[in-house]
Amino acid sequence: MSAPTAAPEPLAETEDTAVHVPNRRNVELGLLALALIIGMFAYANVDLAVLGDLPPNFLAVGAVFIVLLGGAHLAVRYLAPYADPFLLPAAALLNLLGLAMIHRLDLADEQRAARQEIGTPSPDVVPQLTWTALALALFVAILFFVHDHRRLQKYTYTAMVLGVLLLLSPLIPGLGTTVNGANLWIRLGPLSFQPSELAKIMLTIFFAGYLVVTRDSLALVRRKVLGLGIPRGRDLGPILVAWGVSMAVLVFQRDLGTALMFFGLFVVLLYVSTQRRSWLVIGAILFVVGAILGYFAFGHVRLRVEVWLDTWTYASDQGYQIAQSLFGLANGGMLGTGWGQGYPQFVPFAKTDFITAALGEELGVTGLMAILTVYGIIIERGLRTAIAVRDPFGKLLAVGFATVIGLQLFVVIGGVTRLIPLTGLTTPFLSYGGSALVANWMMIALLMRISDRARRPLPDGTIDPTGGLG
Repeated sequence: MSAPTAAPEPLAETEDTAVHVPNRRNVELGLLALALIIGMFAYANVDLAVLGDLPPNFLAVGAVFIVLLGGAHLAVRYLAPYADPFLLPAAALLNLLGLAMIHRLDLADEQRAARQEIGTPSPDVVPQLTWTALALALFVAILFFVHDHRRLQKYTYTAMVLGVLLLLSPLIPGLGTTVNGANLWIRLGPLSFQPSELAKIMLTIFFAGYLVVTRDSLALVRRKVLGLGIPRGRDLGPILVAWGVSMAVLVFQRDLGTALMFFGLFVVLLYVSTQRRSWLVIGAILFVVGAILGYFAFGHVRLRVEVWLDTWTYASDQGYQIAQSLFGLANGGMLGTGWGQGYPQFVPFAKTDFITAALGEELGVTGLMAILTVYGIIIERGLRTAIAVRDPFGKLLAVGFATVIGLQLFVVIGGVTRLIPLTGLTTPFLSYGGSALVANWMMIALLMRISDRARRPLPDGTIDPTGGLG
């Protein structure tokens, strides 16, 4: 007669699970208050430096932010009490700093219009603030309607269809709009939207759901070459499809950034789900092949590479953006010129693609590194959530969202600082643009839902070792 099997020990409490709910939410509230103070200080500092007085609507704007962030905090407190307490304040701080810089560039536009005696342009900070309110409303809605992230796995292939349709929608005649040579936007009346921002959420859900089912077959190794396990030939299909779709986005939409992010996301999730380094090597080989093909086949890709390699030869035309960006960063130095005291308006698209260059000039390398640290916190907390959750779908979903933010940030900062060629992506939470802001806040909401499920205790007070799966 066999010996009785010992009961499994309860999961040891981690730093996150040991924190009681009131303490967790108090930490979040304190960090939100700090983010609000920093954001309002930046907003006031801009007007004091440029106009010499506080903004006339300073108190009203502060009240709006208190209502928006307070509402988001209350929603988390009652709908996801065990959620990570750092994600909401970090995203809010970035959002507030982005609004402050957009307001600063609005003031520069108004001053230029006054000097040239032309009509005063409408401020972009107003629609961006409206988009912020909508994004936070959707943040609350996701927490309210998505009670369990695992239910999203049922919509794996629905998410795939929606993601592909969103990617292709700008190519529909009469619906898509070409902006700066790229077919990325759709226009409905006075409103325009970038569907690829929502597509990255849909495709992350699809990749996570698909790889949960197929990871065992994708991890099989038939032979080894130079010590590297090579998967079966038929299992190469998914990564070849992802590579082909990425090339199609590059060809038809002229969108290098989205193609790179889409393919990189799939390769990372493929590696995480199978733990096979061979997929990283295959992904790297396909990336190099795609880059070489793109360089020789597409003029816009070749031009971006040439501008990257020899910026100053093109500084008066195609390389003007990156040249002005580098001038601005050099002018800012280590500590920056101060809010409202630089010349970020000289960089084209300073509110969108190059907002980090504008922030780098006025806040310096020190301020820019602080902002990158806040991004690092979001990415780290996303990966920590992936470690904490026990169901494989939630794990891949959390890794996917953290990867999307990390890849997008690397591509943007790398392009602005001339580390890599420019790709045209916007900086998460900072850049002007409603579609990107809404999508990023939706990812934060889903990450918080996953972290709440991972850290929610069982009725007897212990932590569920299955992350809620049982």
